[in-house]
Amino acid sequence: MTDTDFHTFRQNLARRLQQPLPGVESHRKMASASRLRAMLQPNERTRRSAVLILFYPYQGSIYLPLILRPLYDGVHAGQMAFPGGRMERTDENLIRTALREAQEEIGIRVSDVQVLGKLTELYIPPSNFFVLPVVAAMSCKPDFYPDPREVDRVVEVRLDELMDSTIIGQSRIEVRGVTIDAPHYHLQGFNVWGATAMMISELLDVIESASVD
Repeated sequence: MTDTDFHTFRQNLARRLQQPLPGVESHRKMASASRLRAMLQPNERTRRSAVLILFYPYQGSIYLPLILRPLYDGVHAGQMAFPGGRMERTDENLIRTALREAQEEIGIRVSDVQVLGKLTELYIPPSNFFVLPVVAAMSCKPDFYPDPREVDRVVEVRLDELMDSTIIGQSRIEVRGVTIDAPHYHLQGFNVWGATAMMISELLDVIESASVD
């Protein structure tokens, strides 16, 4: 992959993100059985948050980083996720939230990031967050400086690895004493499930349709 190829990928993806998104139809493919049954919706106490899906070229491939959350007393402890977090009062919008949180969690330079667009907001019932996935790109591989309080490790994933359908499987997960059956993406020894998997599902559908346009 050349610089021109990555530039074309960025342009096509940015253009596709301005069009109607697949949203719920994509999310359902990677939703847990319990989520599909419950059909829970945001409420008056729901908080806004955002994550950053960041593409960059490296050694002839396109990559994006996921993070492994540390073990702590929280609903998302030990899970794979995109960098991100809750909206603060000082954030003018959710795009700023995604950029700020990614800078704090994995140490990227926000000034080097080009925002391409947004995916569909997704409700996360266990934490009562409504999350906006922000899609962005950098022209080269960033140096990562993970905050150990927020990030156990950064996992760099090739896009072609993510698009391989053989990594999709099914998990039986115990979360705070409750057993959940959920689809997952198996990436580099980790199972990515829940809201992050649902975001990835929409992302891949968007990328595939962008390459057809």
